[in-house]
Amino acid sequence: MKKVKSCPVETWTCEDVGNWLEEIGLEKFSDLFSKTHQIDGQVLLSLTEKDLREPPLQLNILGDIKRLSKYLRELKCQRLTNLPLSQNMHPGGISEGRKRLKERRLHSTSSNVSYREISKHESTESEDVDSASSARMYQQGNTQSYYTSNDITLELWKTILSFIYVFAVFMVTAFVMVVVHDRVPEMDKYPPLPDLFLDNMPYVPWAFDACELVGLILGTMWFVVLLFHRYRFVLMRRIFSLTGTIFLLRCVSMLITSLSVPGKHLQCRGKSYGDIYTKLERTFEIWKGMGMSLQGVRTCGDYMFSGHTSIITLLNFFITEYTPRKFYYIHIASWCLNFFGIFFLLAAHEHYSIDVFMAFYLSSRLFMYYHTLAYNRALLAPDAKRTRVWFPLFSFFESKGEGRVPNQFEVPLKHVGPCCQAMYAWVCSLRAPSNAGAPEDKENSKRSPSELMTNAG
Repeated sequence: MKKVKSCPVETWTCEDVGNWLEEIGLEKFSDLFSKTHQIDGQVLLSLTEKDLREPPLQLNILGDIKRLSKYLRELKCQRLTNLPLSQNMHPGGISEGRKRLKERRLHSTSSNVSYREISKHESTESEDVDSASSARMYQQGNTQSYYTSNDITLELWKTILSFIYVFAVFMVTAFVMVVVHDRVPEMDKYPPLPDLFLDNMPYVPWAFDACELVGLILGTMWFVVLLFHRYRFVLMRRIFSLTGTIFLLRCVSMLITSLSVPGKHLQCRGKSYGDIYTKLERTFEIWKGMGMSLQGVRTCGDYMFSGHTSIITLLNFFITEYTPRKFYYIHIASWCLNFFGIFFLLAAHEHYSIDVFMAFYLSSRLFMYYHTLAYNRALLAPDAKRTRVWFPLFSFFESKGEGRVPNQFEVPLKHVGPCCQAMYAWVCSLRAPSNAGAPEDKENSKRSPSELMTNAG
């Protein structure tokens, strides 16, 4: 009897199927499968648990049904792994292996079976989001899918582009704030609008400074995470792109509708800055001060929606997402700071409640949508064209993304220390008094820091 496992499953004959059943300890079904129903390798791969339960097979013992279903899933997974690329590609450009994988996800049972899909180069010209090839681990029966990648492309140039993008958006936002200041409704004619929270919350003078202090604390925490995170450039690219998009949306909302001043303590009047040069000068002042009152910047008319809430919400979500779960103290502190910052902002009567609510909702939803698409980018390949249309920035910045970024940390700038030591040794060698009778000292003084490090090693 030949060993059937050495042959491709789709080439098995009815006799091979019977031999396979004997090998796995289910020889009592050998004649039923191979002789009675003439089941060969291709038919065997198409069997499901429903086929085993219903006529004409109609197995009666539950244990046999479950064991046979388990072995059938292993055969299908093995066949998908060993399938050559040329046989795996469908004429329409969609992988047959991908179809089989989706079919297993839909029709598989809830058993905890772990399997590995060795991914192929499945990208076509339209599949820009799914162009990278990597090994992914899926675990059935679990609520999460864990993606691993041995080589995450940092793409530093995209990080630089995302920084230019958010830099430009901040400048546009500052200019829009100058424009809307001229359109602030007069407080005598347009008193503060009715607000459920502000009407029942007394004004706290120091609350706005406390809100900005919360933002600075969250910003410091995020800077520390970025400093030690191994994939800091990927994280920077994502926060720059999301922040730029949110503040670009804020520019539109500020221009469309000008709300009245939310508090009587705010002495806001419509102010015209005259020519374009004066407006640009004021724009630079707002941009340089980051729109913060702690920096001496006071603005009016930028109420829909809250920029302070957007920033602290994004920082909170990024801190909790890109730190390990065991850092739950940091997560709790981040969420508490987020909600305290929102409370202080409302207590200062600097924004209406709807401003804060919309800012929190839009910032959190955009963060979740972006990361959901990034983590499940393998599911987007059939809709790559629509992805480019509806999510152009995501499609560009995550075109070579590898799903979930591992939260791995390292010592930043670990090569700076040895380089500084080498430079110090080189400078000391230059300062050493030259001796005509010691040519070796002269030769050492001419050596570069790298040569000194090599010799020291």
